[in-house]
Amino acid sequence: SSEAVNRIYDIKGRKHTSPLAICVGDVSDIEHFAVTDHLPQGLLDSLLPGPVTIVLGRGESSILEKSLNPGLDSIGVRVPDSDFIRIIARGSGSALALTSANLSGQPSSVSIKDFENLWEHCAYVYEGGVLPAGRAGSTVVDLTKPGKYRILRPGSAKEETVAILENYSLLEEVLSG
Repeated sequence: SSEAVNRIYDIKGRKHTSPLAICVGDVSDIEHFAVTDHLPQGLLDSLLPGPVTIVLGRGESSILEKSLNPGLDSIGVRVPDSDFIRIIARGSGSALALTSANLSGQPSSVSIKDFENLWEHCAYVYEGGVLPAGRAGSTVVDLTKPGKYRILRPGSAKEETVAILENYSLLEEVLSG
């Protein structure tokens, strides 16, 4: 909902021009929110679930709330390797807007105590354990162009992600400039 999206921006102190990603419960859910028909069969199942954010075109058939990332024709999609989060996403019947649990510009949280200052703004806070220190966040890869990929953020799984992409004969998009 547009109200929920706006609350995320307000709570984090995040600029509305900074896009949010979405999280879905299963790889098969992605096609409801983004264009996937140009991707090689099996590619998404090879990359996800895991620490990878896939950027895809939204397309005309996307059921995403229009207020999410207005003006952008693409969306970052995650299927995390957390059963807990995936169960919540499945239970929502839609996608979850996704961002790190921190104030904008602050280091990413690795434990529940790291974002204690935000608890009062949250309807629920769940203890999910401690993430490995120095975690680099998800690898963000743009797959909007058929046959091409572009790494937007190296993250924690760049080497594995590139190996999978190249195994599916995708070529790295090199920006001239």
